[in-house]
Amino acid sequence: MARIKGAMATRKRRNKVLKLAKGYWGGKSKLFKTAKEAVMKSGQYAYIGRRQKKRNFRQLWITRISAGCKMNGMNYSTFINGLKKANINLNRKMLSEIAANDAAGFAVLCEKAKEALK
Repeated sequence: MARIKGAMATRKRRNKVLKLAKGYWGGKSKLFKTAKEAVMKSGQYAYIGRRQKKRNFRQLWITRISAGCKMNGMNYSTFINGLKKANINLNRKMLSEIAANDAAGFAVLCEKAKEALK
C-alpha cells in the first residue's frame, strides 16, 4: 500500500494563513512563520477590540448625555438618578441620540428628572 504524504494538507494550511496575512508589511505577508505569528496576534487584537468597542460606545453615549445635562443645568449622575426615580426607562444609547438630535426633547427629560428629585 502506498504511503500518503501530507503535502496537500500542509499547502492548504499555509495558504490559508498567508491569505489572512495578505496586505501585511514585509515578510509578514510572504513568509509562513512570521505570517502565522502576525495572524495569531491580529486575532488577539480583534478579540480584544470587539470588547473594547462596547466600552468605547458606552463612554461616548455618557459623554453626550453629560453635555446635554450641562446645557440644562444638571450633571450626569443626578440626571440618571432623577430618571430612575421618575420611572423613565431609556437606555444610554437612546438618551444620547435624543441629547444630540433633539435638544427640546432632552430638556423635557431633564425637567422630569428634576421634578422627580424634589
